[in-house]
Formats: sequence, structure tokens, C-alpha cells
Amino acid sequence: MTNAKQSAAEIVREYGPFSGVDQVNGVTFDGRDVWFASGDKLNAFDPASGKTRRSIDVAAHAGTAFDGQHLFQLAEDRIQKIDPKTGRVLATIPAPGGGSGLAWAEGRLWVGQYRSRKIHEVDPESGTILRTIETNRFVTGVTWVDGELWHGTWEGDESDVRRIDPHTGAVLERLEMPSGEGVSGLESDGGDQFFCGGGRSGKVRAIRRPKRASTGSAC
Repeated sequence: MTNAKQSAAEIVREYGPFSGVDQVNGVTFDGRDVWFASGDKLNAFDPASGKTRRSIDVAAHAGTAFDGQHLFQLAEDRIQKIDPKTGRVLATIPAPGGGSGLAWAEGRLWVGQYRSRKIHEVDPESGTILRTIETNRFVTGVTWVDGELWHGTWEGDESDVRRIDPHTGAVLERLEMPSGEGVSGLESDGGDQFFCGGGRSGKVRAIRRPKRASTGSAC
């Protein structure tokens, strides 16, 4: 939409590249550690120091989410529910074809479908698609924060993080990444930052989340 707010993404910190990691896929945050998917592992690092704390051997091809207790990980045609303490896969549900981003909000999973340019609200117990939001760019990551729906995009050398209307899919705001620095996964820290997977760079980048003027606080 031409009336969407548009600004350059403010990168506040870069993490990595990490030893043994060729690609960063999904990203999530458990309130203490940032987790990211790297193909055959889920990795956790301390966002204050950037040091890797641990990893779990599990298929981790795309989006990652955390519900306050469990990790959820997209792996090809399924979503795995994982105990982060033991690394055990507790359950699996079917995933929409071409699933990319993954988020947890209000008791539901939200699954980005990359090439179809869709975000699905999914029942975490059955995998049933409850509703679908259409967007106009490839979806590479999904996150909710303070009632706002944001997703990452990456097409060619162009990538951004955008806030969309959760009912219509209309683009409300765009944060443009520098050329060549793509977003392969997305998660809010619940405050003023987003963690963005950096794809083949092997990095995770923290970018600034814009303050909302409508809250009544100073911009």
C-alpha cells in the first residue's frame, strides 16, 4: 500500500556467525534465550553476551515458536512440539505446504506460507487451519507483539519487516533492511526489538521496533 509508513530498519546488534552454522532459519525468544533453527539443530544463545548456551539435535528447516513452555519447529510437512529441557519431540501436527515463519499468540500457532504469500492461524493440537490472511509478499517470518502482526519478507536482494492488518492483510508499516541483508525468521522480544534470522549469513540481527504514537507516549 502506498500509504504504509516506510523507514529504514535500524539494526542495533548482530549475533554470529555461529560455529557450525551455515544458515539461520526460524527464530524465537523464550524470555531468556534466543533460539534459532539451523537445519538439523535448534540453537539457543544469550542475547546479552551473544554466547551459545546449548543446542538440540532436531530437524529445524524453517519457522520456530515458543508458547511459554514448549518450542514448536517447522520441519518440511510437519510442526514438531519440543520439550526444550530434554530436546524430546512430544507431538507433531501437519503443516501447511511450504510453511516458513512460525509464531505463537493467543493459544494458536501462526504459520507463514512462503510462496503462497499467506499466514494461517492453526490449531496447535490438530493442525487444522482456522483462518488465512493474504499478504502481497513472500512470508519468511511471523511474530505478534502488543496485538500487532508483523512478518518478514525476502525476495531477491530486497527484504523488509512489515506490520499488516490482521483482518485484511493490508500493509501498515515497513522497515526496510539494507540491500543483501535478508530476513529468514522473525520474533519480537516483547519490547522494542525484533530478532531477525539472516539466512545464509549465519547471523541473527536485532532491529528496533518503532514506538507507537497512539500509545500517548513521546515518539
